[in-house]
Amino acid sequence: MNSRRAFVVWGVAVLAYVLAVVQRSSLGVSGVDAQDRFAVSAAVLSTLAVVQIAVYAGLQIPVGIALDRIGPRRLVLLGALLLVLGQAVVAVSPTIGPAVVGRVLVGAGDAMTFISVIRLLPMWFSGRILPQISQWTGNLGQVGQIASAFPFALLLHSAGWTVAFGVAAAASAVGLVLAFVFVRNGPVPVRTDTIPLPHTWSAAFHTFGHALRRPGTQLGFWSHYVTQSSGTVFSLLWGVPMLRGLGYSSTEAAGFLTVIVAVGFVAGPLLGVLCARYPLRRSNLVLGVVVLLGVVWTFVLVWPGHPPTWLLVLLVVAMGIGGPGSLIGFDFARSFNPMGSLGSANGVVNVGGFLAAFVMMFLIGVLLDAVARVTGDTVFAWSNFRVALTVQYVVVGFGVGMLLHARRRTRAQMHAQDGIRVAPLWVALVARLRKRTVQ
Repeated sequence: MNSRRAFVVWGVAVLAYVLAVVQRSSLGVSGVDAQDRFAVSAAVLSTLAVVQIAVYAGLQIPVGIALDRIGPRRLVLLGALLLVLGQAVVAVSPTIGPAVVGRVLVGAGDAMTFISVIRLLPMWFSGRILPQISQWTGNLGQVGQIASAFPFALLLHSAGWTVAFGVAAAASAVGLVLAFVFVRNGPVPVRTDTIPLPHTWSAAFHTFGHALRRPGTQLGFWSHYVTQSSGTVFSLLWGVPMLRGLGYSSTEAAGFLTVIVAVGFVAGPLLGVLCARYPLRRSNLVLGVVVLLGVVWTFVLVWPGHPPTWLLVLLVVAMGIGGPGSLIGFDFARSFNPMGSLGSANGVVNVGGFLAAFVMMFLIGVLLDAVARVTGDTVFAWSNFRVALTVQYVVVGFGVGMLLHARRRTRAQMHAQDGIRVAPLWVALVARLRKRTVQ
């Protein structure tokens, strides 16, 4: 554990995740080009992204069950293969139909990658380094977003659609070969606590049921739901068209996406340290991220006229914190599940943010078309986005309510089983302040 070989395995697995993010994000920077190539409305364009994310979210639980049954290595390899095939289909698609099929394959391959990499970590690492390695995994993976924002976008606008998506497919083929050579499951048997590793598919489904019923798993799901979704919607589809509607060039829009990733490199390790130091306050960190996102989005949407650049930078900074914040959900899954059901638990958690994201993506596309018909403006006008983006308040607000409910149940279980009582944050802060005053 924590050996040099562990870091080699992790590094190559993270590369596979980086390439998966490149394929996932490629539609986000090519949204305007896709509308021109396929001559479709905003609602149909949103369907192209929604189908991909729906497949991703829908496969998380089956993939999680498979992880507990056959291990992460095979799924990393299968995911890379599907990404190659999917992007190759998109590269040669003359119409929207084949492109949808390609994005379905991309969504399926992407679905197998991240939680497989996360599942590898406790096989190779242990101790206080584990939550920090988890944060670095998520942050390094977002380098793929930078790759799609700049090299891929530059290739798209200089060499064309087919060449750009063909090169993206070839990159995943390289990742497939490297993963085949270097990625391996853990070197020693893992500790199983009260639930053994499943040796049959029936046992694997039974294990999934255990994971799904745990309040801690549900807390992880809703944590991911409320923190991941806004940034995902912005990065994967509607961010670049929104910024173009505000008058920014495609290069400037790509720069905003890069800020999201850069902020993650700072916020992720910090959140990892805070989770390791204050494990009973992780939900407060999640809620703090949600409040930050809600406040900044409100200022952006109510600002008279076009919001200034500094405010948009603050928005992408908030979304950059939201990405690492969503990884706290996996920390909940790891804390409240034995190793034998961790793959299933991670699959449940990872559904959260992407479920919220594809609902918001689709509704935003529908509202953009509807408002454009009323106002007579072009579909991607800022006045239309100002209305359509309010969907986030409904979707995320529902998730916050469910998160608070799951937190109450989790804390009640902790008190009943382990005698741990978690006081409200304000009570803990007052007690600490009084203690310092007495000293």
